[in-house]
Amino acid sequence: MLHLCCITLAVAGMQAMPVAVPLHEKPLAAKVLVIGHRGAPAWRPEHTLASYGKAIADGADFIEPDLVMTKDAVMVARHENQIGGTTDVASHPEFAGRKTTKTIDGKAVTGWFTEDFTLAELKTLRARERLPQLRSTKYDGEFQIPTLDEIIDFVAAESAVVGHPVGIIPEIKHGSYFQKLGLPMEDRLLATLAAHSYTRTAPVEIQSFEIANLEYLHDRLGGAQARQRHPNIRLLQLIDDADQQPYDVVAAGGKLDYGEMMKPAGLREIARYADAIGPSITAIIPLAADGRLGRPTALVHDAHAAGLELHPYTFRPENQFLAKDFHHGNDPATYNEAGLIAEIHAYLDAGIDAFFTDDPAVGRKALTR
Repeated sequence: MLHLCCITLAVAGMQAMPVAVPLHEKPLAAKVLVIGHRGAPAWRPEHTLASYGKAIADGADFIEPDLVMTKDAVMVARHENQIGGTTDVASHPEFAGRKTTKTIDGKAVTGWFTEDFTLAELKTLRARERLPQLRSTKYDGEFQIPTLDEIIDFVAAESAVVGHPVGIIPEIKHGSYFQKLGLPMEDRLLATLAAHSYTRTAPVEIQSFEIANLEYLHDRLGGAQARQRHPNIRLLQLIDDADQQPYDVVAAGGKLDYGEMMKPAGLREIARYADAIGPSITAIIPLAADGRLGRPTALVHDAHAAGLELHPYTFRPENQFLAKDFHHGNDPATYNEAGLIAEIHAYLDAGIDAFFTDDPAVGRKALTR
C-alpha cells in the first residue's frame, strides 16, 4: 500500500491546498551511498588523512575534502579558511600577528586565515578537534593539513587496499571570496583532477553552496555532453536554510534564496547544471516544536521528479545532533549508535540517495540492518 501524507503548499494567487507526498519514496540512485563527512570526524580530527583513512576503513563510499586556498595558490582541506578552531595556530607565537578580522561571505570573522599562509607555513601546524566538549582530543597535535594532491594520492592507495574505488566529493568553499582575492579554485580543481590517473576514472562529485561556479564547471566539463566526456564527474548543488541566499547571488544583488531553489521550478533549474542537491536533513524531515521528527516535506519527491538525487547532510552520532525521538539518556555528549541508525532509517524511508555522516561505520550499518 502506498502511504501518503499531506503537505500544504501555497501557490501565488490561489488558496493553499494539500498535496499528497509519499512517506516511503524510492531513491533514484541504484545504490544509496555513504559519504564520510570531512572523513570520520566522530573518531579523528576532521580533514586529516587519518580521518579520511578511518572513513575508508569503516566503509565510506566517498570521502569529503572541503577546499580552501593558501597564499601561494595551493588547495588544502579545511572546512573554512579560518583555522583558529581546527589547528594549533594560536600556540605559534611566530603567527600571532596574522590574527585578524575579515568579512567572509558577508560576515565578520576573526582568526587566522589560510590565504595569509604559504603551504610551507601551514605544514608547521597540527590539527585539533573542533568539538572538544563532545569528542576525544587525544589526537590533537598529530596530523598535518593535507593538500588536495596528497588526498588524491592517499585515497588511491587506500582504495587499492580495500579493493574498490573510493569516491572523492570536494567542496569549493567561499568560491566568490577566493575569486575576488585572485585565488579561484574551479580551474585549479579540474586541472588537479585531470593530473591524477586515479581521479580520471574514480567517482568524483564537486559541490558548492554557490551557483555560478557549478554552472561554470558544468560548461567546462562539456555542458550537456558532460556525461559522455567525463562520466566519473558529477556536480552537487548544496542547499542552506530556506531564508539564506547563495553568496554569489548576494554579491550580484540578486533575490534568489534557497527556499525558492527547493521549489519545483527551482529544482528543475538546478537540474540544468547539477546531478544532485545536498540539503540539510531537516529540509527533508523537519523537527517539530518538541525536537522530534515531523512529517517529510515534498523535497525528495519534487527533486526526484526533476531528475535530481538527494545527498543530505549531516548525520552525527551524539545525542546533541539527533532528533529527540532517538536520544539515549539526557547527556548531549552521549555517543548513540542505535539512535543514529534509527534516524538514518527514517531518511532512507523518505528516499534519499546518499548521505553525509560523521561516522561512516554506523552509516554502513544503517544500510545493512
